[in-house]
Amino acid sequence: MTGARRIVVKVGSSSLTTASGGLDADRVDALVDVLARAVGPAGGTDGKEIVLVSSGAIAAGLAPLGLTRRPRDLARQQAAASVGQGLLVARYTASFARYGRRVGQVLLTSDDTSRRAHYRNACRTLDQLLAMGAVPVVNENDTVATDEIRFGDNDRLAALVAHLVRADLLVLLSDVDGLYDGDPSTPGTSRIARVRGPQDLQGVSIGSAGKAGVGTGGMVTKVEAARIAAAAGIPVVLTSASRAADALAGRETGTYFHRTGRRSADRLLWLAHASTPRGALTLDEGAVRAVVEGTGSLLPAGIAAVEGEFSAGDPVELRDPAGRAVARGLVTYDAGEIPQLLGRSTRDLARDLGPGYEREVVHRDDLVVLPH
Repeated sequence: MTGARRIVVKVGSSSLTTASGGLDADRVDALVDVLARAVGPAGGTDGKEIVLVSSGAIAAGLAPLGLTRRPRDLARQQAAASVGQGLLVARYTASFARYGRRVGQVLLTSDDTSRRAHYRNACRTLDQLLAMGAVPVVNENDTVATDEIRFGDNDRLAALVAHLVRADLLVLLSDVDGLYDGDPSTPGTSRIARVRGPQDLQGVSIGSAGKAGVGTGGMVTKVEAARIAAAAGIPVVLTSASRAADALAGRETGTYFHRTGRRSADRLLWLAHASTPRGALTLDEGAVRAVVEGTGSLLPAGIAAVEGEFSAGDPVELRDPAGRAVARGLVTYDAGEIPQLLGRSTRDLARDLGPGYEREVVHRDDLVVLPH
């Protein structure tokens, strides 16, 4: 932790806003005070690089729009986000300006990061902001994200951003000072200091709601985000916003999740965890073996059935004959084109339909095998 140079920090709505909606300027300034001290003075080279994944746009837009609680319908959530996102970034801009630091807003949807070109663009933008001394403020693009292309919560987004920027550490800030083996308000429960793997969480009851009621996450989403990051080779600290300084300084606080996997440089982690399949392809046994155990692409000859409405470039689920999902990939055909391809070789398709059909249905570079 003390050697971490590039750190992704995620803060939730409940740590930035009031329960009734609206930004709490004092809370924002307190967080920025900690982050700015970790980054160091403008022009310096000894500080840390911080990427801030910040919730709070929808919550910040509630009061200005006269809403007393977070709306359930997507249209009003998007309206609240549209108003609140500007207020949120303006507050961060003013607060970091006290330290001579600029911020850069980066809004993402899962669609932006599971597709190869979009993924590279996101990488370049974040790297350039850091190289120029700015603090990237990342959020889900709630104003345009539909249910089909949403990350669902910013905890998972933070884990994926940590992978995207090759972070040395992910810090998840909450309104609770760590993961407990039960309800923290119940006498007799204790904080779990370290998690080395799934076995350390067996029998642990994990709550699903935050205290303030203005966010979408909870401890469940934070533990899942920690699992994703740890599996990608990134250690995680889960603690309260009031103890952010301890986490960034490498002092023991909260719950520390050890790495469980190796660092990966590809975007397939996003495809596995941030995409929502628009349809499904059922494979025969030979194609399942080629996809799961081999290194080849999915060809039309191995497909037995297709379902759903999707377009070329959309994520689809790849299933075995029993209907179990074995992989996920980006399809190169529209759903309406695939029935005529089922079970046929690319050579036959090129002869009958033209050379444009002599290609994979899912290329290996756009395919990830799902864990079982």
